[in-house]
Order: sequence, then C-alpha cells, then structure tokens
Amino acid sequence: MTLLRRVLTPVAFGALVLLVWQLAVDLQDIPGYLLPSPTAIWEQVHENASDILDVTVASGLNALIGLLVGIVLAVVVAVLAVWVPVLQRLLTPLASGVAAMPIVALAPVLFIMFAADSDLPRRIVVTVVAFFPVFVTTVRGLTRIEPVHAELLRSYAASAWETTRVVRLPGAVPYLFTGVRVASSLAVISAVVAEYFGGLQNGLGSRITSAASNTAYARAWAYVVAAIGLGLVFYVVSLGAERLATRGRAVEQA
Repeated sequence: MTLLRRVLTPVAFGALVLLVWQLAVDLQDIPGYLLPSPTAIWEQVHENASDILDVTVASGLNALIGLLVGIVLAVVVAVLAVWVPVLQRLLTPLASGVAAMPIVALAPVLFIMFAADSDLPRRIVVTVVAFFPVFVTTVRGLTRIEPVHAELLRSYAASAWETTRVVRLPGAVPYLFTGVRVASSLAVISAVVAEYFGGLQNGLGSRITSAASNTAYARAWAYVVAAIGLGLVFYVVSLGAERLATRGRAVEQA
C-alpha cells in the first residue's frame, strides 16, 4: 500500500499539472510559440513516434556507453587513489573544480579533434561528466573502513588488494550507487546538450534545435518529453540496480 501511494501521488500531481497547463493555454489563448498545449505536444509525439524512438535510442546509446565507461574509470581510479594518498589529494579538488565547469562546452573542440560524423566526442563528454560524481562518492566509501576491520586484516598480513576486495569495496557499494544515481541523470543531460553543438544529426538535441529553429515548437517539446522520459529510465534503472546490489546487505544487517 505504501508503494502504491508513493507511485500514485506523483502521477496524480503530474496529471493535475497537465490539466492546469491545458486550461491555462486554452483560456488565456497563449500562443503556441510561447507555450504549446499538452494536447498539441501529444499530437506531435504520435505523429513523429518512429523518429522520436530512433533519436532517443541514439542519444540513449551515447549516454549509456559514456556512463558505463565513466563508472568503470571512476572505480578504478578511486581504488588507486586510496592506495596512493597523493593521487587522492590531487584528484579530489580537481573533481570539485570540474563540477563547476560547463563540460558540454568541450563538444565543439572534440568535434574538431575527432571526426564530426562520429559519436565519440559526445561519449567522451558523457564519460567526463559521469566520472567525477562516481569518483568522489566511491573514494568516500572506500576510506570509511572500520578500524577494527583494518587491524584484523593487518594481523592476517593481508595485501592492499585483499583489504580492498574484502572490506573496502563491499562497504563502498552504497556510496558508489549514490554517485551512479547522480551520474545517470547527468549522462542523459550531457548527451543531449552535447548534440546542440553539431556533429551527427541523429539525436534528441539536434532534433530539438532543428524543430525550434523551424518554429515547430510543439514538435520541439515532443522531443523534450522524450528526453525527460530517457532521463527517467536511466534513473529508475540505476535505482533498481542499487536495490539489487544492496539487498543482501540489508538482509544481513537485519
């Protein structure tokens, strides 16, 4: 019942927002170029369903590949940073600085460095964006080891890798997935926004800019809705993966 309530509440609120939106556009005669109505957007979704699906898959693939590469690199570098404290002191401030930078602005530079007809620049942007939140949270989890556990492993003459595998990595799982949840949403945002800067015209970002430049604002909003849906899919999948990975820990603690 609690789960049902948690699902119904946001759904009901969303339906209310759409109803108010539709009434506001109809009653106030708001022009479509300022704010298309939900029904107009839905008509465009229905008419362009095939193209919306194709470009959503293209953007989603870029986001997924960049996200996975970023997560793997972040975990590997986080483990190395725990083993080499100097590396941790160098990368942690860098992560804070990069978080304040508009990474997607690198897309035009990467299009020059690599082929403009390649998805590689966009995937690199996603990888960089996803790397740092996962790195920061994973390092935090790896360093929060109970002193008694560290002392026990030292008494067994355990190597750094054995300590990491037996104690540090299992304890860092909740921290890792905190970063993954953040990175999953950022991956979709960065993949779509990177498409605004050129390259292949096969993604949601390019369709949004193309529709807006041709004053097809309802169609542009239809692609925006697809981008929102893609972001929700990434977030829900990352949340489900977290629950699967931590289920055993919850049972064990209970």
